[in-house]
Amino acid sequence: MNQDLPAGPPPPPEAAGAVFGDRLADAVRYAELLAETGVRRGLIGPREVPRIWERHLLNCAVLSEVVPTGVTVCDVGSGAGLPGIPLALVRADLRITLLEPLLRRTTFLQEVVELLGLEEQVTVVRGRAEEVLNTFPPVHVVTARAVAPLDRLAGWGVPLLRPYGEMLALKGDTAEQELKGARAALGKLGVVRSEVLQVGADVVDPPATVVRVEVGESPGGVRFAAKRAKAARRAGRAGRGPR
Repeated sequence: MNQDLPAGPPPPPEAAGAVFGDRLADAVRYAELLAETGVRRGLIGPREVPRIWERHLLNCAVLSEVVPTGVTVCDVGSGAGLPGIPLALVRADLRITLLEPLLRRTTFLQEVVELLGLEEQVTVVRGRAEEVLNTFPPVHVVTARAVAPLDRLAGWGVPLLRPYGEMLALKGDTAEQELKGARAALGKLGVVRSEVLQVGADVVDPPATVVRVEVGESPGGVRFAAKRAKAARRAGRAGRGPR
């Protein structure tokens, strides 16, 4: 083993107490799981451990500033649970699905959910967004972090939304350029409004950058809405069975 790599995460910074409140102990346990099991299984790099609070847990938790109250959330490409797990720890009012295609990641996610006692709030689903469209209940909010360029991410995430829902994508310095380059693709997906936001200014430095896109009546565009309606009608006929 490389002795230069840290054995565990640093202590939580002062800001973590204010952000996680009475779930701080669970946030500390999650940081330990990321730094130990997460590194061992290749879910995060070992060099991320010293900055696990500022760059990962807090950077994701502050997304809660722009998530509406009492909504359903799907974290697309959840990976090691970022931002879905921190969001669940700070917002007990949310019902969150962690959507992830890789078995080793969903195994880790299910272990985390059980260890942190989040079973009633968080569900782990193995699959890709495009694979679950016909079976997944539409959600109010889709979240994502470091999954794909915005135009491609929107093609996966926007069709999972309910009418008038929104996708919140944690992005970096290129957020404005990504949004500008994706506007045509977003329009075809039924996006009616988009913007770049800064969140967590009092918690993380620099603040976290979020691209928010809101959809109208037809998430995924008119063609997808018609496809989903047709699938629903087929499912209804199948459910009625023979007379």
